[in-house]
Amino acid sequence: MTSWRDSATPEAQDDLDGLVNAALPFATQLLEEHGEFFPYGVALDASGEARMVAGDPGQGEQPASLDVLATLVSGLRDQRDSLRAVALVSDVRLADSDAVRVELEHRDGHAMAVLLPYKKKRLRRGMDFGDLTAGPGSQQVWSS
Repeated sequence: MTSWRDSATPEAQDDLDGLVNAALPFATQLLEEHGEFFPYGVALDASGEARMVAGDPGQGEQPASLDVLATLVSGLRDQRDSLRAVALVSDVRLADSDAVRVELEHRDGHAMAVLLPYKKKRLRRGMDFGDLTAGPGSQQVWSS
């Protein structure tokens, strides 16, 4: 079985690994503290500097997560010429648990998603996190 790493440049591998490492700790912190979070992004500029990004669809205090994601994608598309890679982070429901989903996309054409399943601890505060898994993603920022 071939891996995305077989066709990715060392820069793309480092960029996408770095985005996962930048995106997941903030998501897990928010889950531990609040039990949920709104979608957010991490953008890697042309120089390799990572920055957090947020999207506000103008729906008040409780916007729909899909609308927040759409706002993030639109804003990142507008900036894509100055970006190397992006990560879109959201709280999703799986068949048997919740998960942090990180959609990763690189300007070189690589796209993937990683999932970090979690469950709320039963008798005490906090979360139990499962194993990180990876799968195919979709081109959203550099499509069109």
